Amino acid sequence: MLRLILQLIGIAVLIPVVAYATLALDNRNADGPSILFPGGELVSGDLYSGPEPDWSFTRDIPTVELQLMNPPTSRLIYILESEGRLYVVSGYMGSTLGRIWKHWAVEADEGDGIAVVRIDGVRYERQIVRIREGEALDGVTAALREKYGGNSSRASVESGNLWVFELAPRGPNA
Repeated sequence: MLRLILQLIGIAVLIPVVAYATLALDNRNADGPSILFPGGELVSGDLYSGPEPDWSFTRDIPTVELQLMNPPTSRLIYILESEGRLYVVSGYMGSTLGRIWKHWAVEADEGDGIAVVRIDGVRYERQIVRIREGEALDGVTAALREKYGGNSSRASVESGNLWVFELAPRGPNA
């Protein structure tokens, strides 16, 4: 009887684990992320060329697709605009669990900084630059509190718990 119970428990655990792993593997090469899983390269949509856009339209957009070029994976992420500049953030970075859960931020911080963001089907080539201090953080954290709630502050960025990245224009030699 105990053997049968253990087998049923094993099956009950194995089915969701296999389903999760299958879905995650299936999505890793998809054109963009799903709600739960990172995706592959962002390939569809027009590639924007022209002058720097007025990013104020992103105030009404809750999430965008962000792809790092190395590794070429994408994820859904919050987007912020402050003083005409575009930002993404990653919270919980002051803990080991946060760094594992939000591994994209570690990759962005340590990588080459080349990224693509897809907003409403349009892809924008960007340079992702971590902002660790400075007055710009006051506007970014105010925009974060206004748009998504919470109690973020310049101090939470400077302490390393909240990481802020500017999605800056890429240079002509990028």
